[in-house]
Amino acid sequence: MPSIPPSPSPSPAPATGPQLDAVVVGAGFSGLYQLYRLRELGLSVRVFEACDDIGGTWHRNRYPGARCDIESTSYSYSFSPELDQEWQWSERYATQPELLRYLHHVADRFGLRADITLRTRVTRTVYDEDDHLWQVTTDTGEMLTARFVILATGCMSAVKEPDIPGAAAFEGQALHTADWPREGVDLTGRRVAVIGTGCSGVQAIPLLAEQAATVTVFQRTPVYALPAHNRPLSAEENAELKAHYPQFRIAQRQSRGGTVFEPPTRSALEADDAERTATYAAAWESGLLSGLLRTYNDILLDPAANETVAEFVRSKIRTIVTDPATAETLSPRGLPYGTKRPCLDSGYYATYNKPHVTLVDLTKTPIVEITRSGIRTSERNHAVDVIVFATGFDAMTGSQIAIDIVGKNGTTLQEKWADGPRNHLGLLSSGFPNLFTVIGPLSPSVLSNAVVAIEQHVEWITDCIAHLREGGLTEIDATAAAEERWCAHVADLAGLTLYPAVASWYTGANVPGKPRVFLAYAGGLDRYRAQCDAAALDGYRGFTLTSLADVGWGRPRTGLLRNSGGASGGPPYPLRDF
Repeated sequence: MPSIPPSPSPSPAPATGPQLDAVVVGAGFSGLYQLYRLRELGLSVRVFEACDDIGGTWHRNRYPGARCDIESTSYSYSFSPELDQEWQWSERYATQPELLRYLHHVADRFGLRADITLRTRVTRTVYDEDDHLWQVTTDTGEMLTARFVILATGCMSAVKEPDIPGAAAFEGQALHTADWPREGVDLTGRRVAVIGTGCSGVQAIPLLAEQAATVTVFQRTPVYALPAHNRPLSAEENAELKAHYPQFRIAQRQSRGGTVFEPPTRSALEADDAERTATYAAAWESGLLSGLLRTYNDILLDPAANETVAEFVRSKIRTIVTDPATAETLSPRGLPYGTKRPCLDSGYYATYNKPHVTLVDLTKTPIVEITRSGIRTSERNHAVDVIVFATGFDAMTGSQIAIDIVGKNGTTLQEKWADGPRNHLGLLSSGFPNLFTVIGPLSPSVLSNAVVAIEQHVEWITDCIAHLREGGLTEIDATAAAEERWCAHVADLAGLTLYPAVASWYTGANVPGKPRVFLAYAGGLDRYRAQCDAAALDGYRGFTLTSLADVGWGRPRTGLLRNSGGASGGPPYPLRDF
Protein backbone atom coordinates (compact mmCIF):
# COMPACT_ATOMS: atom_id res chain seq x y z
CA MET A 1 0.00 0.00 0.00
CA PRO A 2 1.59 3.30 -1.03
CA SER A 3 2.11 6.03 1.53
CA ILE A 4 -0.37 8.85 1.60
CA PRO A 5 1.36 12.07 0.52
CA PRO A 6 1.53 14.79 3.15
CA SER A 7 -1.11 17.46 3.13
CA PRO A 8 0.04 20.82 1.79
CA SER A 9 0.94 23.50 4.33
CA PRO A 10 -2.12 25.62 5.04
CA SER A 11 -2.21 29.01 3.40
CA PRO A 12 -3.26 32.10 5.33
CA ALA A 13 -6.94 31.86 6.15
CA PRO A 14 -9.57 34.22 4.84
CA ALA A 15 -11.43 36.15 7.48
CA THR A 16 -14.27 33.65 7.53
CA GLY A 17 -12.38 30.41 6.94
CA PRO A 18 -10.05 28.19 8.95
CA GLN A 19 -6.37 27.69 8.34
CA LEU A 20 -6.90 23.99 8.97
CA ASP A 21 -9.81 21.64 8.83
CA ALA A 22 -8.69 19.89 12.00
CA VAL A 23 -6.17 20.01 14.82
CA VAL A 24 -5.44 16.74 16.61
CA VAL A 25 -3.82 16.89 20.06
CA GLY A 26 -1.60 13.90 20.75
CA ALA A 27 0.34 11.45 18.57
CA GLY A 28 -0.21 8.11 20.25
CA PHE A 29 -2.48 5.29 19.08
CA SER A 30 -5.46 7.69 18.93
CA GLY A 31 -3.79 10.63 17.22
CA LEU A 32 -2.06 8.57 14.54
CA TYR A 33 -5.23 6.79 13.52
CA GLN A 34 -7.28 9.99 13.59
CA LEU A 35 -4.73 11.67 11.32
CA TYR A 36 -4.84 8.71 8.93
CA ARG A 37 -8.63 8.80 8.70
CA LEU A 38 -8.96 12.57 8.28
CA ARG A 39 -6.34 12.59 5.54
CA GLU A 40 -8.36 9.92 3.75
CA LEU A 41 -11.12 12.55 3.59
CA GLY A 42 -8.66 14.97 1.98
CA LEU A 43 -8.72 17.33 4.95
CA SER A 44 -5.89 19.59 6.09
CA VAL A 45 -4.77 18.34 9.51
CA ARG A 46 -2.00 19.00 11.98
CA VAL A 47 -1.17 16.87 14.96
CA PHE A 48 0.53 18.53 17.92
CA GLU A 49 2.56 16.32 20.25
CA ALA A 50 4.15 17.66 23.44
CA CYS A 51 6.87 14.98 23.54
CA ASP A 52 9.92 14.84 21.33
CA ASP A 53 8.61 11.87 19.38
CA ILE A 54 5.41 9.99 18.59
CA GLY A 55 4.01 7.14 20.63
CA GLY A 56 1.99 8.73 23.41
CA THR A 57 1.99 6.65 26.57
CA TRP A 58 4.33 4.13 24.93
CA HIS A 59 6.89 6.86 24.34
CA ARG A 60 6.91 8.18 27.90
CA ASN A 61 6.41 4.99 29.93
CA ARG A 62 9.87 3.51 29.47
CA TYR A 63 10.32 2.14 32.99
CA PRO A 64 11.80 -1.34 33.38
CA GLY A 65 9.19 -4.01 32.74
CA ALA A 66 6.73 -1.76 30.89
CA ARG A 67 4.56 -3.83 28.58
CA CYS A 68 0.93 -4.12 27.52
CA ASP A 69 -1.41 -6.22 29.64
CA ILE A 70 -3.63 -7.20 26.71
CA GLU A 71 -2.17 -9.68 24.23
CA SER A 72 -0.19 -7.78 21.62
CA THR A 73 -1.97 -9.55 18.76
CA SER A 74 -5.20 -7.97 20.06
CA TYR A 75 -3.67 -4.70 21.26
CA SER A 76 -2.99 -3.46 17.73
CA TYR A 77 -4.75 -1.71 14.87
CA SER A 78 -7.33 -3.64 12.88
CA PHE A 79 -7.98 -1.11 10.10
CA SER A 80 -5.35 -2.45 7.68
CA PRO A 81 -5.28 -6.13 6.70
CA GLU A 82 -1.91 -5.51 5.06
CA LEU A 83 -0.50 -4.19 8.32
CA ASP A 84 -1.77 -7.29 10.12
CA GLN A 85 0.06 -9.52 7.67
CA GLU A 86 3.38 -7.71 7.59
CA TRP A 87 3.89 -7.01 11.30
CA GLN A 88 5.24 -9.86 13.44
CA TRP A 89 4.80 -9.73 17.21
CA SER A 90 7.63 -11.39 19.12
CA GLU A 91 5.92 -11.95 22.48
CA ARG A 92 2.50 -12.68 23.85
CA TYR A 93 2.64 -9.39 25.78
CA ALA A 94 4.76 -6.88 23.91
CA THR A 95 7.25 -4.74 25.78
CA GLN A 96 7.25 -0.95 25.56
CA PRO A 97 10.12 -0.88 23.02
CA GLU A 98 8.29 -3.28 20.70
CA LEU A 99 5.02 -1.35 20.98
CA LEU A 100 6.89 1.86 20.19
CA ARG A 101 8.54 0.23 17.15
CA TYR A 102 5.08 -0.80 15.98
CA LEU A 103 3.75 2.76 16.22
CA HIS A 104 6.80 4.12 14.40
CA HIS A 105 6.26 1.51 11.70
CA VAL A 106 2.64 2.62 11.32
CA ALA A 107 3.64 6.29 11.10
CA ASP A 108 6.24 5.53 8.43
CA ARG A 109 4.13 3.06 6.47
CA PHE A 110 1.26 5.50 6.08
CA GLY A 111 3.39 8.63 5.72
CA LEU A 112 1.98 10.35 8.78
CA ARG A 113 5.01 12.21 10.13
CA ALA A 114 4.78 15.19 7.77
CA ASP A 115 1.64 16.43 9.54
CA ILE A 116 2.90 15.92 13.10
CA THR A 117 4.51 18.78 15.01
CA LEU A 118 6.62 17.51 17.92
CA ARG A 119 7.78 19.28 21.09
CA THR A 120 4.69 21.47 20.91
CA ARG A 121 1.92 21.58 23.48
CA VAL A 122 -1.53 23.00 22.80
CA THR A 123 -2.07 25.34 25.73
CA ARG A 124 -5.30 27.12 24.86
CA THR A 125 -8.16 26.83 22.42
CA VAL A 126 -11.09 29.25 22.22
CA TYR A 127 -14.30 28.78 20.24
CA ASP A 128 -15.32 31.55 17.86
CA GLU A 129 -19.12 31.34 17.91
CA ASP A 130 -19.56 33.62 14.90
CA ASP A 131 -17.37 31.69 12.47
CA HIS A 132 -17.68 28.24 14.09
CA LEU A 133 -13.90 27.94 14.42
CA TRP A 134 -11.48 27.02 17.16
CA GLN A 135 -8.61 29.42 17.77
CA VAL A 136 -5.68 27.27 18.87
CA THR A 137 -2.56 28.48 20.69
CA THR A 138 0.58 26.44 21.39
CA ASP A 139 3.43 26.85 23.85
CA THR A 140 5.73 27.80 20.95
CA GLY A 141 3.63 30.89 20.31
CA GLU A 142 1.90 29.59 17.20
CA MET A 143 -1.74 30.62 16.73
CA LEU A 144 -4.05 29.11 14.15
CA THR A 145 -7.70 28.36 13.47
CA ALA A 146 -9.36 25.02 12.80
CA ARG A 147 -12.90 23.86 12.15
CA PHE A 148 -12.45 20.84 14.44
CA VAL A 149 -10.26 19.97 17.40
CA ILE A 150 -9.87 16.32 18.38
CA LEU A 151 -8.40 15.56 21.79
CA ALA A 152 -6.37 12.38 21.35
CA THR A 153 -4.58 13.06 24.61
CA GLY A 154 -5.06 9.63 26.14
CA CYS A 155 -6.59 8.30 29.35
CA MET A 156 -3.22 7.94 31.06
CA SER A 157 -1.05 10.88 30.08
CA ALA A 158 -1.53 13.54 32.78
CA VAL A 159 1.11 12.40 35.27
CA LYS A 160 0.11 12.49 38.93
CA GLU A 161 3.05 14.12 40.60
CA PRO A 162 3.83 13.06 44.18
CA ASP A 163 2.00 15.14 46.76
CA ILE A 164 4.15 14.03 49.69
CA PRO A 165 5.63 16.68 51.99
CA GLY A 166 9.31 17.27 51.38
CA ALA A 167 9.48 15.61 47.93
CA ALA A 168 11.51 18.52 46.56
CA ALA A 169 14.05 18.24 49.36
CA PHE A 170 15.31 14.77 48.41
CA GLU A 171 18.98 14.94 47.37
CA GLY A 172 19.13 11.52 45.76
CA GLN A 173 17.72 10.58 42.36
CA ALA A 174 13.95 10.93 41.95
CA LEU A 175 12.29 9.05 39.09
CA HIS A 176 8.70 8.67 37.88
CA THR A 177 7.54 5.58 36.02
CA ALA A 178 5.59 7.80 33.59
CA ASP A 179 8.66 9.84 32.63
CA TRP A 180 11.57 7.43 32.80
CA PRO A 181 14.90 8.58 31.32
CA ARG A 182 15.28 7.38 27.75
CA GLU A 183 18.88 6.32 28.38
CA GLY A 184 17.78 4.15 31.32
CA VAL A 185 19.10 4.13 34.87
CA ASP A 186 21.84 1.97 36.40
CA LEU A 187 20.68 0.95 39.87
CA THR A 188 23.51 -1.44 40.60
CA GLY A 189 24.44 -1.31 44.27
CA ARG A 190 21.90 1.40 45.06
CA ARG A 191 19.19 1.57 47.70
CA VAL A 192 15.87 2.03 45.93
CA ALA A 193 12.46 3.01 47.28
CA VAL A 194 9.29 2.49 45.25
CA ILE A 195 6.15 4.42 46.17
CA GLY A 196 3.07 2.91 44.55
CA THR A 197 1.95 -0.61 43.69
CA GLY A 198 -0.40 -0.09 40.77
CA CYS A 199 0.24 -1.63 37.36
CA SER A 200 3.46 0.35 36.79
CA GLY A 201 4.86 -0.62 40.18
CA VAL A 202 3.90 -4.27 39.72
CA GLN A 203 5.73 -4.38 36.39
CA ALA A 204 8.80 -2.44 37.51
CA ILE A 205 9.52 -3.85 40.98
CA PRO A 206 10.77 -7.32 39.90
CA LEU A 207 13.28 -5.79 37.46
CA LEU A 208 14.38 -3.08 39.87
CA ALA A 209 15.06 -5.82 42.42
CA GLU A 210 17.34 -7.60 39.95
CA GLN A 211 19.70 -4.60 39.94
CA ALA A 212 19.40 -2.73 43.22
CA ALA A 213 21.22 -3.52 46.44
CA THR A 214 17.95 -3.08 48.34
CA VAL A 215 14.37 -2.33 47.32
CA THR A 216 11.85 -0.94 49.80
CA VAL A 217 8.27 -0.89 48.52
CA PHE A 218 5.82 1.53 50.12
CA GLN A 219 2.33 0.13 49.61
CA ARG A 220 -0.88 1.99 50.39
CA THR A 221 -3.35 -0.44 48.77
CA PRO A 222 -2.49 -4.01 47.74
CA VAL A 223 -3.40 -5.11 44.24
CA TYR A 224 -4.79 -8.22 42.64
CA ALA A 225 -2.25 -9.56 40.16
CA LEU A 226 -2.59 -12.61 37.91
CA PRO A 227 0.34 -14.49 36.35
CA ALA A 228 1.00 -13.28 32.80
CA HIS A 229 2.66 -16.48 31.59
CA ASN A 230 4.36 -14.32 28.98
CA ARG A 231 6.43 -16.11 26.35
CA PRO A 232 7.76 -15.71 22.82
CA LEU A 233 5.31 -16.35 20.00
CA SER A 234 6.33 -19.19 17.71
CA ALA A 235 6.40 -18.97 13.93
CA GLU A 236 3.53 -21.46 13.85
CA GLU A 237 1.42 -19.32 16.19
CA ASN A 238 2.04 -16.23 14.11
CA ALA A 239 1.15 -18.05 10.89
CA GLU A 240 -2.08 -19.36 12.44
CA LEU A 241 -2.96 -15.91 13.68
CA LYS A 242 -2.37 -14.25 10.32
CA ALA A 243 -4.51 -16.85 8.60
CA HIS A 244 -7.46 -15.97 10.82
CA TYR A 245 -6.88 -12.27 11.42
CA PRO A 246 -9.79 -11.08 9.24
CA GLN A 247 -12.37 -13.10 11.18
CA PHE A 248 -10.70 -12.27 14.49
CA ARG A 249 -10.79 -8.53 13.82
CA ILE A 250 -14.52 -8.67 13.07
CA ALA A 251 -15.12 -10.60 16.29
CA GLN A 252 -13.07 -8.06 18.26
CA ARG A 253 -15.18 -5.19 16.99
CA GLN A 254 -18.38 -7.01 17.91
CA SER A 255 -17.21 -8.02 21.38
CA ARG A 256 -18.10 -6.61 24.76
CA GLY A 257 -14.61 -5.46 25.67
CA GLY A 258 -12.52 -5.61 22.51
CA THR A 259 -11.24 -9.09 23.29
CA VAL A 260 -12.89 -12.25 22.05
CA PHE A 261 -14.41 -14.72 24.51
CA GLU A 262 -17.71 -16.42 25.30
CA PRO A 263 -19.50 -14.35 27.96
CA PRO A 264 -20.36 -16.26 31.15
CA THR A 265 -24.00 -17.08 31.84
CA ARG A 266 -23.93 -18.48 35.41
CA SER A 267 -23.61 -16.95 38.85
CA ALA A 268 -20.57 -17.79 40.93
CA LEU A 269 -22.98 -18.66 43.74
CA GLU A 270 -24.63 -21.38 41.66
CA ALA A 271 -21.42 -23.41 41.62
CA ASP A 272 -20.09 -25.39 44.59
CA ASP A 273 -16.67 -24.74 46.09
CA ALA A 274 -14.91 -27.45 44.09
CA GLU A 275 -16.31 -26.28 40.75
CA ARG A 276 -15.53 -22.64 41.47
CA THR A 277 -11.98 -23.44 42.53
CA ALA A 278 -11.38 -25.46 39.36
CA THR A 279 -12.86 -22.70 37.21
CA TYR A 280 -10.79 -20.01 38.90
CA ALA A 281 -7.64 -22.14 38.66
CA ALA A 282 -8.08 -22.50 34.90
CA ALA A 283 -8.58 -18.74 34.54
CA TRP A 284 -5.52 -18.09 36.74
CA GLU A 285 -3.40 -20.26 34.45
CA SER A 286 -4.78 -18.64 31.27
CA GLY A 287 -2.50 -15.63 31.65
CA LEU A 288 -5.31 -13.26 30.67
CA LEU A 289 -5.93 -10.01 32.52
CA SER A 290 -9.69 -10.50 32.36
CA GLY A 291 -9.52 -14.27 32.86
CA LEU A 292 -11.11 -14.33 36.30
CA LEU A 293 -13.77 -11.80 35.31
CA ARG A 294 -14.83 -14.12 32.50
CA THR A 295 -15.69 -17.00 34.80
CA TYR A 296 -19.11 -15.99 36.16
CA ASN A 297 -21.57 -13.26 35.27
CA ASP A 298 -21.92 -11.63 38.70
CA ILE A 299 -18.30 -11.11 39.77
CA LEU A 300 -18.66 -7.33 39.47
CA LEU A 301 -22.31 -7.22 40.54
CA ASP A 302 -22.65 -9.24 43.74
CA PRO A 303 -20.38 -8.81 46.79
CA ALA A 304 -20.76 -12.44 47.84
CA ALA A 305 -19.87 -13.70 44.36
CA ASN A 306 -16.93 -11.33 44.22
CA GLU A 307 -15.59 -12.50 47.56
CA THR A 308 -15.23 -16.05 46.19
CA VAL A 309 -12.76 -14.91 43.53
CA ALA A 310 -11.05 -12.43 45.87
CA GLU A 311 -10.33 -15.19 48.37
CA PHE A 312 -9.06 -17.43 45.58
CA VAL A 313 -6.47 -14.78 44.63
CA ARG A 314 -5.48 -14.32 48.28
CA SER A 315 -4.97 -18.07 48.56
CA LYS A 316 -2.63 -17.94 45.57
CA ILE A 317 -0.64 -15.09 47.13
CA ARG A 318 -0.21 -17.21 50.26
CA THR A 319 1.23 -20.05 48.18
CA ILE A 320 3.74 -17.76 46.42
CA VAL A 321 4.94 -15.49 49.24
CA THR A 322 6.76 -17.48 51.88
CA ASP A 323 6.47 -15.05 54.79
CA PRO A 324 2.87 -15.17 56.12
CA ALA A 325 2.91 -11.58 57.36
CA THR A 326 4.14 -10.27 54.02
CA ALA A 327 1.60 -12.41 52.17
CA GLU A 328 -1.18 -10.95 54.29
CA THR A 329 0.02 -7.39 53.68
CA LEU A 330 -0.03 -8.09 49.92
CA SER A 331 -3.56 -9.54 50.09
CA PRO A 332 -6.38 -7.09 49.31
CA ARG A 333 -9.23 -7.12 51.81
CA GLY A 334 -12.38 -5.06 51.70
CA LEU A 335 -11.59 -4.35 48.05
CA PRO A 336 -13.80 -6.23 45.59
CA TYR A 337 -11.84 -7.98 42.87
CA GLY A 338 -11.76 -6.02 39.59
CA THR A 339 -13.00 -2.72 41.02
CA LYS A 340 -9.43 -1.49 40.72
CA ARG A 341 -7.69 -2.52 37.53
CA PRO A 342 -6.06 -5.95 38.06
CA CYS A 343 -2.43 -6.36 37.05
CA LEU A 344 -0.45 -9.04 35.26
CA ASP A 345 2.31 -10.55 37.37
CA SER A 346 5.71 -11.40 35.92
CA GLY A 347 7.41 -12.29 39.20
CA TYR A 348 5.87 -9.54 41.32
CA TYR A 349 4.71 -11.59 44.31
CA ALA A 350 7.78 -13.84 44.25
CA THR A 351 10.04 -10.79 44.42
CA TYR A 352 9.05 -10.33 48.07
CA ASN A 353 10.75 -13.62 48.89
CA LYS A 354 14.12 -12.03 48.15
CA PRO A 355 16.03 -11.01 51.27
CA HIS A 356 16.90 -7.53 49.96
CA VAL A 357 13.24 -6.60 49.23
CA THR A 358 11.14 -5.07 52.00
CA LEU A 359 7.45 -4.19 52.04
CA VAL A 360 6.19 -1.23 54.08
CA ASP A 361 2.46 -1.14 54.85
CA LEU A 362 1.44 2.52 54.71
CA THR A 363 -1.91 1.78 56.34
CA LYS A 364 0.03 0.96 59.51
CA THR A 365 3.05 3.24 59.18
CA PRO A 366 2.16 6.12 56.83
CA ILE A 367 4.73 8.35 55.18
CA VAL A 368 5.27 11.52 57.18
CA GLU A 369 7.67 13.23 54.81
CA ILE A 370 10.45 12.81 52.30
CA THR A 371 13.74 14.00 53.69
CA ARG A 372 17.08 14.93 52.13
CA SER A 373 18.26 11.33 52.52
CA GLY A 374 15.13 9.21 52.21
CA ILE A 375 11.62 8.59 53.46
CA ARG A 376 10.37 9.02 57.00
CA THR A 377 7.32 7.04 58.09
CA SER A 378 5.54 7.18 61.42
CA GLU A 379 7.76 4.31 62.51
CA ARG A 380 11.28 5.03 61.22
CA ASN A 381 13.57 6.68 58.66
CA HIS A 382 14.36 4.78 55.48
CA ALA A 383 17.64 5.95 53.95
CA VAL A 384 17.65 5.48 50.17
CA ASP A 385 19.61 6.63 47.12
CA VAL A 386 16.75 6.53 44.60
CA ILE A 387 13.01 7.10 44.90
CA VAL A 388 10.80 5.70 42.16
CA PHE A 389 7.37 7.33 42.15
CA ALA A 390 4.88 4.88 40.65
CA THR A 391 2.03 7.20 41.54
CA GLY A 392 0.09 6.96 38.31
CA PHE A 393 -2.02 9.52 36.52
CA ASP A 394 -4.82 12.02 36.76
CA ALA A 395 -6.77 9.58 34.62
CA MET A 396 -9.44 10.18 32.01
CA THR A 397 -9.93 13.93 32.51
CA GLY A 398 -6.52 15.28 33.50
CA SER A 399 -5.09 15.62 30.01
CA GLN A 400 -8.16 17.55 28.80
CA ILE A 401 -8.60 20.04 31.59
CA ALA A 402 -4.86 20.72 31.49
CA ILE A 403 -5.62 22.69 28.30
CA ASP A 404 -7.35 26.04 28.70
CA ILE A 405 -10.43 25.22 26.61
CA VAL A 406 -13.00 28.00 26.27
CA GLY A 407 -16.35 27.15 24.69
CA LYS A 408 -19.55 29.07 24.09
CA ASN A 409 -20.35 32.07 26.26
CA GLY A 410 -16.77 32.09 27.57
CA THR A 411 -17.30 28.95 29.66
CA THR A 412 -14.17 26.90 30.23
CA LEU A 413 -14.10 23.12 30.24
CA GLN A 414 -12.62 23.25 33.74
CA GLU A 415 -15.68 25.21 34.90
CA LYS A 416 -18.13 22.92 33.18
CA TRP A 417 -16.46 19.82 34.60
CA ALA A 418 -16.00 21.23 38.11
CA ASP A 419 -18.29 18.49 39.50
CA GLY A 420 -17.14 15.80 37.08
CA PRO A 421 -17.03 15.30 33.31
CA ARG A 422 -20.18 15.91 31.31
CA ASN A 423 -20.68 14.96 27.67
CA HIS A 424 -22.91 13.03 25.31
CA LEU A 425 -21.77 9.53 24.29
CA GLY A 426 -18.31 10.34 25.63
CA LEU A 427 -17.72 12.30 22.43
CA LEU A 428 -18.87 15.93 22.70
CA SER A 429 -19.52 18.17 25.69
CA SER A 430 -22.47 20.53 25.26
CA GLY A 431 -21.31 24.11 24.67
CA PHE A 432 -18.01 22.96 23.14
CA PRO A 433 -18.94 22.34 19.49
CA ASN A 434 -16.63 20.49 17.12
CA LEU A 435 -14.42 19.47 20.05
CA PHE A 436 -14.24 15.69 20.00
CA THR A 437 -12.55 13.39 22.50
CA VAL A 438 -11.11 9.98 21.70
CA ILE A 439 -11.66 7.39 24.50
CA GLY A 440 -12.20 10.03 27.11
CA PRO A 441 -14.51 10.02 30.13
CA LEU A 442 -17.99 8.45 30.01
CA SER A 443 -17.00 6.06 27.22
CA PRO A 444 -15.87 2.39 27.58
CA SER A 445 -12.19 3.42 27.29
CA VAL A 446 -10.32 1.88 30.23
CA LEU A 447 -12.87 -0.91 30.71
CA SER A 448 -12.06 -2.25 27.25
CA ASN A 449 -9.20 -3.00 24.89
CA ALA A 450 -8.09 0.59 24.31
CA VAL A 451 -7.07 0.12 20.68
CA VAL A 452 -10.45 -1.32 19.67
CA ALA A 453 -12.18 1.52 21.54
CA ILE A 454 -9.91 4.04 19.81
CA GLU A 455 -10.78 2.74 16.37
CA GLN A 456 -14.50 2.91 17.13
CA HIS A 457 -14.24 6.53 18.31
CA VAL A 458 -12.00 7.67 15.47
CA GLU A 459 -14.23 6.11 12.84
CA TRP A 460 -17.38 7.65 14.35
CA ILE A 461 -15.74 11.08 14.51
CA THR A 462 -14.46 10.77 10.94
CA ASP A 463 -17.88 9.71 9.63
CA CYS A 464 -19.45 12.61 11.51
CA ILE A 465 -17.07 15.15 9.98
CA ALA A 466 -17.68 13.65 6.53
CA HIS A 467 -21.43 13.98 7.11
CA LEU A 468 -21.04 17.63 8.06
CA ARG A 469 -18.89 18.38 5.04
CA GLU A 470 -21.24 16.64 2.62
CA GLY A 471 -24.14 18.65 4.00
CA GLY A 472 -22.31 21.95 4.05
CA LEU A 473 -22.66 22.00 7.84
CA THR A 474 -20.10 23.72 10.01
CA GLU A 475 -20.94 22.81 13.59
CA ILE A 476 -22.06 19.89 15.72
CA ASP A 477 -22.82 20.30 19.41
CA ALA A 478 -24.34 17.97 21.98
CA THR A 479 -27.69 19.09 23.34
CA ALA A 480 -27.90 19.76 27.05
CA ALA A 481 -30.84 17.37 27.39
CA ALA A 482 -29.02 14.47 25.69
CA GLU A 483 -25.92 15.15 27.75
CA GLU A 484 -27.95 15.06 30.95
CA ARG A 485 -29.49 11.72 30.01
CA TRP A 486 -26.15 10.22 29.02
CA CYS A 487 -24.46 11.24 32.27
CA ALA A 488 -27.36 9.76 34.24
CA HIS A 489 -27.25 6.58 32.17
CA VAL A 490 -23.50 6.11 32.74
CA ALA A 491 -23.98 6.67 36.48
CA ASP A 492 -26.95 4.28 36.62
CA LEU A 493 -24.97 1.52 34.90
CA ALA A 494 -22.03 2.00 37.22
CA GLY A 495 -24.44 1.92 40.17
CA LEU A 496 -25.44 -1.62 39.24
CA THR A 497 -21.84 -2.71 39.79
CA LEU A 498 -19.38 -2.74 42.67
CA TYR A 499 -17.18 -0.08 41.02
CA PRO A 500 -18.44 3.23 42.47
CA ALA A 501 -18.02 2.39 46.15
CA VAL A 502 -14.26 1.89 45.77
CA ALA A 503 -11.73 4.71 46.01
CA SER A 504 -9.77 4.27 42.78
CA TRP A 505 -8.60 6.21 39.76
CA TYR A 506 -11.76 4.92 38.05
CA THR A 507 -13.59 7.35 40.34
CA GLY A 508 -10.90 10.04 40.51
CA ALA A 509 -10.15 9.24 44.15
CA ASN A 510 -6.38 9.08 43.58
CA VAL A 511 -6.22 12.85 42.92
CA PRO A 512 -6.89 15.11 45.92
CA GLY A 513 -9.83 17.41 45.28
CA LYS A 514 -10.97 15.64 42.12
CA PRO A 515 -14.75 15.04 41.97
CA ARG A 516 -15.77 11.48 42.82
CA VAL A 517 -17.52 10.31 39.66
CA PHE A 518 -17.28 6.93 37.97
CA LEU A 519 -15.46 7.90 34.80
CA ALA A 520 -16.19 5.10 32.34
CA TYR A 521 -19.18 3.55 30.59
CA ALA A 522 -19.71 0.10 32.12
CA GLY A 523 -22.25 -1.23 29.62
CA GLY A 524 -19.76 -2.82 27.25
CA LEU A 525 -18.10 -1.71 24.03
CA ASP A 526 -20.60 -3.63 21.90
CA ARG A 527 -23.64 -1.85 23.37
CA TYR A 528 -21.81 1.46 23.34
CA ARG A 529 -20.94 1.05 19.66
CA ALA A 530 -24.58 0.27 18.89
CA GLN A 531 -25.79 3.41 20.67
CA CYS A 532 -23.25 5.62 18.87
CA ASP A 533 -24.21 4.10 15.51
CA ALA A 534 -27.92 4.47 16.22
CA ALA A 535 -27.50 8.16 17.06
CA ALA A 536 -25.67 8.79 13.78
CA LEU A 537 -28.18 6.82 11.70
CA ASP A 538 -31.01 8.79 13.31
CA GLY A 539 -29.68 12.09 11.98
CA TYR A 540 -27.25 12.50 14.89
CA ARG A 541 -29.90 12.25 17.55
CA GLY A 542 -28.90 14.15 20.66
CA PHE A 543 -26.81 16.67 18.73
CA THR A 544 -27.50 20.01 17.07
CA LEU A 545 -26.04 20.49 13.58
CA THR A 546 -25.60 23.99 12.18
CA SER A 547 -24.65 25.60 8.86
CA LEU A 548 -23.33 29.16 8.53
CA ALA A 549 -23.46 31.05 5.24
CA ASP A 550 -20.20 31.32 3.29
CA VAL A 551 -18.17 29.63 6.01
CA GLY A 552 -16.27 26.41 6.05
CA TRP A 553 -16.29 23.93 3.22
CA GLY A 554 -16.38 26.31 0.26
CA ARG A 555 -20.09 25.67 -0.24
CA PRO A 556 -21.93 28.99 0.12
CA ARG A 557 -25.32 28.61 1.72
CA THR A 558 -27.99 31.15 2.51
CA GLY A 559 -28.93 32.02 6.03
CA LEU A 560 -28.49 30.02 9.17
CA LEU A 561 -29.85 26.51 8.97
CA ARG A 562 -30.29 24.14 11.91
CA ASN A 563 -30.85 20.44 11.87
CA SER A 564 -31.75 19.32 15.36
CA GLY A 565 -30.98 15.74 14.47
CA GLY A 566 -33.69 14.76 16.91
CA ALA A 567 -32.30 17.13 19.49
CA SER A 568 -34.85 15.94 22.00
CA GLY A 569 -32.59 12.90 22.17
CA GLY A 570 -35.18 10.17 21.75
CA PRO A 571 -36.09 7.71 24.49
CA PRO A 572 -33.92 7.25 27.58
CA TYR A 573 -31.17 4.64 27.37
CA PRO A 574 -32.67 1.53 28.99
CA LEU A 575 -30.90 -0.06 31.93
CA ARG A 576 -31.72 -3.46 30.51
CA ASP A 577 -29.01 -2.80 27.91
CA PHE A 578 -26.42 -3.38 30.64
